[in-house]
Amino acid sequence: MPIDHKYRIKEEVVIPPYEARSTLVKAGEELVIIDMEGKQVGDFVCFSLQDPSEHVSPVHMRASLSSIRLKEGDFLYSNRRRPLMQLLQDTVGKHDFFFPACDYYRYKVDFQLEDHPNCHDNLIKALGTYSLGHLPVPDPINWFMNNVLDDKGDYVIAEPLSKPGDFIRLKALEDVVTACSTCSQDMAPVNGFSVTSLMLQVLTKER
Repeated sequence: MPIDHKYRIKEEVVIPPYEARSTLVKAGEELVIIDMEGKQVGDFVCFSLQDPSEHVSPVHMRASLSSIRLKEGDFLYSNRRRPLMQLLQDTVGKHDFFFPACDYYRYKVDFQLEDHPNCHDNLIKALGTYSLGHLPVPDPINWFMNNVLDDKGDYVIAEPLSKPGDFIRLKALEDVVTACSTCSQDMAPVNGFSVTSLMLQVLTKER
């Protein structure tokens, strides 16, 4: 991704398959999430650093945006209906903020698996880096997830539209802790039946 000359990469983190990572993004800094190989969903959560009981909330976003889609310029609203981040750039244009993170019960109930990696547990582990692992995991924004509504209003999950190098770019409106997982679903079209890496870049302004 071309970097604006006013910014430099402050931190760069690769999220391996079936794992999650967290980052601190200060007010005015930007977070870029890059799909390195294409067709990889990233489950994303975001907490206010000042008061972690406030977090980005998809259900409040749907109400505040009056929409079930995300577009450039939209704010990521919290459970207190305040914007914590803003979507500045998006090379894909198709994401999901309806589905919860996959968890232990998703694989146990639907696939009869006891020990499959899952986004819920991975996000808890990643948030532990900032001592937030004790908090309930909010519903995520699922970047690059491609859910299509059929003519009856039912969901059909299709493979992501993202290609290698596609990305989204977010601006922090205040200090936030974010976490993102490489979605662990390898038995459905969610990630094209394969789990691959994502990259996080925190951009800060040049002094």
